[in-house]
Amino acid sequence: MQNRQYNVQQNRKGMIARGSATAPISASATKVLRNTYTLLAMTLIFSAVMAGVSMSIGLSQGASLVSSLGALALIWLVLPRTANSSAGIAVVFAFTGLLGLSLGPILTYYLQFSNGGQIIMQALGGTGLVFFALSGYVLTTKKDFSFMRGMLVAGLVVVLVAALGSIVAGMFGVEITAISLAISAAIVFLMSGFILYDTSRIVNGGETNYIMATTGLYLNIYNLFVSLLHLIGAFSGND
Repeated sequence: MQNRQYNVQQNRKGMIARGSATAPISASATKVLRNTYTLLAMTLIFSAVMAGVSMSIGLSQGASLVSSLGALALIWLVLPRTANSSAGIAVVFAFTGLLGLSLGPILTYYLQFSNGGQIIMQALGGTGLVFFALSGYVLTTKKDFSFMRGMLVAGLVVVLVAALGSIVAGMFGVEITAISLAISAAIVFLMSGFILYDTSRIVNGGETNYIMATTGLYLNIYNLFVSLLHLIGAFSGND
């Protein structure tokens, strides 16, 4: 009799757990998701247009670096102060536009190769596949990936330190291709993890500001694309 009662209780717990996993997304979270994906789509298109402009005018590597630094300044110094107002939308467009400009020299470099267009399209396709697959998984399962925060931050710090070391080595004329590829591969895994983490925060109500949510997802997509571009270019024998 006791065993039977225990089994009934366990079954009820299982039903509750399954019900919570498939519970619908709240109305507030749904609104944040809708606004986030709308703004994300618009900024991605705008960024692609700016990348095209950058390529057409032959933007230099130095100007590309300045654009990247300007984008970082916006996200660190300006966006936190404007994220809760309509001005934050303009900041996001300025930020993504600058990063789009910085992509010009990179894309131009790969287009110099015979299969450069194919490399870029494969990187774009891979980025889209990873983003939609991981986002779709979170939206379907409603799983909370907040436990990944510590691991992702620690991994990001390690990658940044390794990237700085690689840059310093390059300044002294030391090219470490294997380390560069390892860094790109690590960034692919980290950005995939951040897509899970950032999407789950929106779904579970941890992120209620769609401007900040858009910025996070855009950065994930941007870094994922650049890293895949590097990896595919290298394994295609052109990097």
